[in-house]
Amino acid sequence: MKKLLLVSILIISTLAVSAQLEGIRLNGYSAYVFDNSFDTYYTSNQYLQGKIKGGFQWGVGMEFLPNEDYGVELVYYRQDTKAPISYNYGIGIGDREIDLGVNYIMAGGVRYMNTTGGKLQPYGGLLLGAVIFSNKNPQGDEESSYVKFGWGARLGVNIWATEKVGIKLQAQLLSAVQGFGGGLYLGTGGAGAGVSSYSTLVQFGLGGGLCVKVGSAD
Repeated sequence: MKKLLLVSILIISTLAVSAQLEGIRLNGYSAYVFDNSFDTYYTSNQYLQGKIKGGFQWGVGMEFLPNEDYGVELVYYRQDTKAPISYNYGIGIGDREIDLGVNYIMAGGVRYMNTTGGKLQPYGGLLLGAVIFSNKNPQGDEESSYVKFGWGARLGVNIWATEKVGIKLQAQLLSAVQGFGGGLYLGTGGAGAGVSSYSTLVQFGLGGGLCVKVGSAD
């Protein structure tokens, strides 16, 4: 995860240095993400199903604006939650609860719609990157972390309280493609080949945050 974050920072920093920027912003995020259910069936009597519980998610981002209408942001989101699961595999039938960390490291573009007067600044954008799942209470030979491809979309508005500080209101959708399954949460030794399938995770969230202008081309 540290290597992926470092590479992302280097790429965006290189773009920032090589481009004439309208400005740089630091963004802080907080949101409530809703429950997401999942199920994976291998045969009629072999399955994994459960729920990733909703809860508080926080995040930070650094955004570079080549002009006043477009931005490029590197963002990190984190949620610590519980994931109760039920399973039926060759290792037996059971129920358990995972202490789960969900980490999104993403980069993407932001399109702004600047209004007259400049106090309200609606925006939307897409994100691409990686999702790192952390199993904080592994059992047996279970892996403690797993990385998957992720994408996201968001719509929101910046409400500028001052020239430098704004309040963010945002709705977001974050997804980990084939992000949750038996390979991470039931171990690979006892369950055999049946743990190779995964279920896509989709999380919807509502929240807000702060936006601070810290630099400009001037």
